[in-house]
Amino acid sequence: MPPLLTEHQQSSGWQASLELRVERRGKRSALTHNLHKGPLRVQKALHPEGDDVCQILILHPPAGIAGGDQLRLSLDLAQGAHAQLTTPGAGKWYGSLGATATQRIHLDIAENAVLEWLPQEVIVFDRAIADTETTVTLAPGAKAIGWDLVCLGRTASGESFKQGSYRQRFRLQRPDGSPIWRESMHLQGSDAAMSSQLGLADHTVFGTLWLAGIKPDAALLEALRGLSISQGTCGVSALPDVTAVRLVSNSSEAARQYFEAVWALARPYILQRDAVPPRIWRT
Repeated sequence: MPPLLTEHQQSSGWQASLELRVERRGKRSALTHNLHKGPLRVQKALHPEGDDVCQILILHPPAGIAGGDQLRLSLDLAQGAHAQLTTPGAGKWYGSLGATATQRIHLDIAENAVLEWLPQEVIVFDRAIADTETTVTLAPGAKAIGWDLVCLGRTASGESFKQGSYRQRFRLQRPDGSPIWRESMHLQGSDAAMSSQLGLADHTVFGTLWLAGIKPDAALLEALRGLSISQGTCGVSALPDVTAVRLVSNSSEAARQYFEAVWALARPYILQRDAVPPRIWRT
């Protein structure tokens, strides 16, 4: 069960922000700015692959986002730096007493910088009222791999997403604000789109992985389309400036394993680096 909220937290929610900057210092990508307010912070900044890649573990100590919470995360990735961001566990959107919970993520990637945005899955509880928006700004020569993975309801506990609202927006853009790719979704509990064959087709898990900053490569597309998900359906789309990989499933484990396999295959193509899974994914 979600932790009990105090009267103050119920009425106002947590106000939390995290501002990060990663710079290239010689051969090292270093976290040079780390300013947090409220319960959102860096758990650790690591270099498991050597100096070139700065791996950042983002921690939200309350473990979930409740009604009225407002979270903001911004990353300024300087020219030539390489940052990999992930989380130590699944995120959670708790059921709400009526207030909307919001999350705003801004990822600015400078020229010739590399971003890997690899958070673990998020679970949307029944009666959650969630509004999340991610904006990725990609400068010339920058590259990025990212994903989002959403689980509707706590199916292991027999809970489905019958009430509430989940709104998700994603923007991939150039520094002048012109769009490269934009998507939005708004699901209501028991929405027809959840059962429609044109929507989720009764699947409770869905996700999108994106590869940006490199034109779709025929050999990579063929290799990606050769991968399969153990439970569910997946597909690959080649757009002019981005490759999108999508899935629907009823298993968060199958979905996570599939995205990890896609990342492991795509990383050497796009970043010329072998895939080294973060240790936190196995703890």
